[in-house]
Amino acid sequence: MILTADDTSESPMKAVLDISPQRMPRHIAIIMDGNGRWAVRQGSIRTVGHQQGAKTVKTIVTECARLRKSHGGPDFLTLYSFSIENWKRPVDEVSFLMRMYIDYLKSERQTMMENNIRFHQIGRSDNLPDEVLEQVQQTLEETRHNTGLNLVLALNYGSRAEITDAVRAIAYKVRSGDLLPEEVTEATISDHLYTAGWPDPDLLIRTAGEMRVSNYLLWQISYAELYVSDVLWPEFDVPHLYQAIRAFSQRNRRFGALDHTNTLEHRPF
Repeated sequence: MILTADDTSESPMKAVLDISPQRMPRHIAIIMDGNGRWAVRQGSIRTVGHQQGAKTVKTIVTECARLRKSHGGPDFLTLYSFSIENWKRPVDEVSFLMRMYIDYLKSERQTMMENNIRFHQIGRSDNLPDEVLEQVQQTLEETRHNTGLNLVLALNYGSRAEITDAVRAIAYKVRSGDLLPEEVTEATISDHLYTAGWPDPDLLIRTAGEMRVSNYLLWQISYAELYVSDVLWPEFDVPHLYQAIRAFSQRNRRFGALDHTNTLEHRPF
């Protein structure tokens, strides 16, 4: 089900704080779209939009960490930071994004520690600059004992590549005799994805009004509620996050089953 932002006079913050922890999304995934368009509208170059988008990342991450501590959720926040397809962008822009990622990890480690955030990264490590890998490893090590929000950044990530890697790993196990073909189940595949052991996203937010999932967590979002906001990512703020969470809390999640309380009694024609 795709959810869209709705206008309401009720305070989004009050509405979310009134939600029981059982109705909160356990895992929020976000496609952060619109940095370049925001910059163009401001009469600036695209890199300025990415810089502003990084400020939004800090705001949303910090608020999710606070929400988890005060209201029981979310446990995971996964952000689509850089896709495999993004390597097709101009070299200067890609270099800027890599530099910005390095600077983000350096500058935000202290924020992660102060907010009890545990850092994770998913995606392929090949093609990533050595300094990126060094900063990733240092951030993983420094935050690994934190017990609050799990922040997952998808870097050099593509869902088809992830599924391909999982299938390849399973095939190696079958070839070596460690696994029989008939033993391969959905759980087997899930256990070989980058997100093995984590809950699947309950809520997928996409900004900038785009109605597609862009090769993001295709396996994991099978039953996620989709929330599309027309707001560009650099302008996405805490009230917009709260609107998405509130919309999620109002959904009746049936996971393919019938909701007998909301279905019409069957009558023969």
